[in-house]
Amino acid sequence: MTNEEFKKAAKEMLCDKIIPYWKGLRDEEYGGFYGYMDYDLNLDKKAMKGCILNSRICWFFSRAYKVLGDPALLDEAKAAFEFMRDHCFDKENGGIYWSVTYDGKPDDTTKHTYNQAFSIYALSEYYEVSDDPEALLLAYNQYYLIETKMKDEVGYLESLDREFNPVPNDKLSENGVMADRTMNTMLHVLEAYSNLYRVSGDDEVKESLKAIVNQWYEKVWNPAKKRQEVFFDNNWKSLIDLYSCGHDIETSWLMDEALALLNDPAVTAKVAPATDAMADNILKNAFDGHSLPMEIENGVVNEQRIWWAEAECVVGFLNAASKHPERKDFREAAEAQWDFIEKYVVDHRPGGEWLRDVNKDGSPMVGHPVLEQWKCPYHNGRLCFEIMSRL
Repeated sequence: MTNEEFKKAAKEMLCDKIIPYWKGLRDEEYGGFYGYMDYDLNLDKKAMKGCILNSRICWFFSRAYKVLGDPALLDEAKAAFEFMRDHCFDKENGGIYWSVTYDGKPDDTTKHTYNQAFSIYALSEYYEVSDDPEALLLAYNQYYLIETKMKDEVGYLESLDREFNPVPNDKLSENGVMADRTMNTMLHVLEAYSNLYRVSGDDEVKESLKAIVNQWYEKVWNPAKKRQEVFFDNNWKSLIDLYSCGHDIETSWLMDEALALLNDPAVTAKVAPATDAMADNILKNAFDGHSLPMEIENGVVNEQRIWWAEAECVVGFLNAASKHPERKDFREAAEAQWDFIEKYVVDHRPGGEWLRDVNKDGSPMVGHPVLEQWKCPYHNGRLCFEIMSRL
């Protein structure tokens, strides 16, 4: 398809499917957005509200307003921001909770670095479109919190309690391991700092961002396998042979974005070949011509197609295609993945948005919720924004 056709399809997806669904989930009584809808589209208005979910919704509607200019979208972003500000932050100890109750009371008071990062991502985006100085102040508070209380001489910490004492990292550990450090947290701190630096131009944030890029290259990137390692002990020793396909293709373009913001030729010369290698490795060794498996553990492929990885696959391949126009296979793969999403991942039922996950053949994984603390408009909304801006 042509660039204009691709952009038109993305805008239709955004405006006809994603935005209406999430606007319909605003909680007019207690604030913020509802936290759970089961596979059969039954909404639980009294489910807990993930603070990650509300941060991502704030980011999504802020970016949607920037792209589309509809004041109603800024109003949605403001609703998410005000719920975050009034209910998700620990006003006594600092930091953002993991979750709150449906009516805004502390639920899970864990302070996870990953979660703090997403608040920065959202607050900086909201500040850019609202000019609300409180949003920028909160973003900086979160930045300094991470740098002073959620980091040691080895790297970023993971899971802390309400008073910032370390606790087991059960929220971002999977596959039978309990990780002291994770690729996932580092990636999203990088993403958050990239956005904060983009809107602020702050040299201190820039130096923190550069440090993450360098540490990622030294500790997380595996040049022999052309992939990232995922779970680590406290000293960055990898705990498991795991290839997280979705995270690799996501990192390939988020890292390029960070490199462009840093504009440091020496850092780019070192790290950019790794982002190229990740995208190429995904295309040749993970992508099946239509869609992306979730992960490969000890050589065994998990054939689940999860919504966020399918979305990131399109962006990653389009990013690689823009860097290497001679490689027609990247653009062809992006289009094939988009086609799979439109046919199978999009929830075509009335009132649906995207399914959380499907099988390799595109059949739905029946019973999995279509809204929960991780299932949000951040990945698929961003997919549409990126197509519209890149092509």
